[in-house]
Amino acid sequence: MTADSGAVPWLPDAHRNSAWEQLRVVVAGIGVAGFAAADALQHLGASVTVLDDQISESAIDKATLLEILGVEVRLGPGASAALEADTQLLVTSPGWPPSAELLQLATSHSVPVWGDVELAWRLRDPEHSAPWLCLTGTNGKTTTVQMLEAMLRAEGLRTVAAGNVGLPMCEVVMDPTPYDVLAVELSSYQLHWLSCMSAQASAVLNVAPDHLSWHGDVERYTEAKAKIYQNAQLACVYNVEDATTRRLVEEANVVEGCRAIGFTLGIPSIGMVGVVDDVLADRAFIEGRDRNAAELAQVRDVPTGAPHNVSNALAAAALARAHGISASSVARGLRAFKLDAHRIATVATVAGVTYVDDSKATNPHAALASLRSFESTVWIAGGLAKGASFDHLVASAVDRLRGVVLLGADQDVIAAALARHAPDVPVIAVPDIDTGVMERVVSAAASLARSGDTVLLAPACASFDQFRNYSARGDAFVAAVEQLGER
Repeated sequence: MTADSGAVPWLPDAHRNSAWEQLRVVVAGIGVAGFAAADALQHLGASVTVLDDQISESAIDKATLLEILGVEVRLGPGASAALEADTQLLVTSPGWPPSAELLQLATSHSVPVWGDVELAWRLRDPEHSAPWLCLTGTNGKTTTVQMLEAMLRAEGLRTVAAGNVGLPMCEVVMDPTPYDVLAVELSSYQLHWLSCMSAQASAVLNVAPDHLSWHGDVERYTEAKAKIYQNAQLACVYNVEDATTRRLVEEANVVEGCRAIGFTLGIPSIGMVGVVDDVLADRAFIEGRDRNAAELAQVRDVPTGAPHNVSNALAAAALARAHGISASSVARGLRAFKLDAHRIATVATVAGVTYVDDSKATNPHAALASLRSFESTVWIAGGLAKGASFDHLVASAVDRLRGVVLLGADQDVIAAALARHAPDVPVIAVPDIDTGVMERVVSAAASLARSGDTVLLAPACASFDQFRNYSARGDAFVAAVEQLGER
């Protein structure tokens, strides 16, 4: 392949009605996002090849279906080692880092690389183009986008939570039945490849170091998050308690007239939503906001009432209000909303000790938010640290720690932070064993806990060293607690 050999003049401005039948596209990955992208492209007439170095039963099933539709699929080790000379566009799935050999090869030969969300934005139906309400953040994305979806549904709108959760965006935009509005969760992986999206309103919930091995460093991770604000039309929603989110709004290039809207757990100033006497209050989207506030909901309407969930609810409400959703629909949506499993879920109370499953807390920022919800905890932590530091987490939570139980491959990293910042807190390290690890962990936690304490699974790490995913880890915790209660 020679540089620019496959250049297509119209590609930078491509849209739903472009001449896709002229295009040869490679899709990297046959997961949920890659499958949807390949399906959409073949539907529009493009010549599509899907490459994935992994083989699984699910991948084979997807490959069979795509091949019936006329898509070429190559699976297995080495499938992505080469790029055909006539490739004119590469669409990558979110999990493929920029350093992946296939993506590097495309870049070196001037083949444009798009993410699946970039493709989806371009494939919107010009006759029925639903506004996108987009959000990102290191933590709380899925809970917040599902809260937003519930608020939009309460208003009677056809909507769906999509993107990094729920349906992939290429599937959503190709749906023959148009949506009224979309609640879009975007990961830093997806945002990295974006260039032309223009959300009706966007929010960044928080920014803390995460996925550094994928992005390279915290600066590039933050730059990816910032892309969600670019070209925002009506509102850029930021976290008043997170200075980085404010800075990203201040630096964003937005559509003229777009407003900065803060959300805070404190009393809101003009142009913000916040909390006043256990009421979620709006001083951003009402007449006379210089003098008054509108009630959106009660704090008791928010599941668990934990501070980070109240913060998530306020961010969702700001996005909903930017779209014109009524205050009553915000309240009805929150009351109808249910948290997903493994998100600060109470499992049981045994001998006066409450056991809480927050296995979804897969990084230090999320674990700290969870720890701050309880006064006295025996903290269960560990797994794959993904290059994270735990010093700030431990230093911030030390007064809440009755004890700590560590598990997983990188437990020594957390142990070192505990030794530096919480030397008096008792720590039990559970060896990395093949079976029964969570039963040992829960038993150790029970030995440290006293009546009135909370045993909290908030690992601050990924699960893949010992469990299939965070859900499997949480399920193992629940099962172990149930066994404890039967003794």
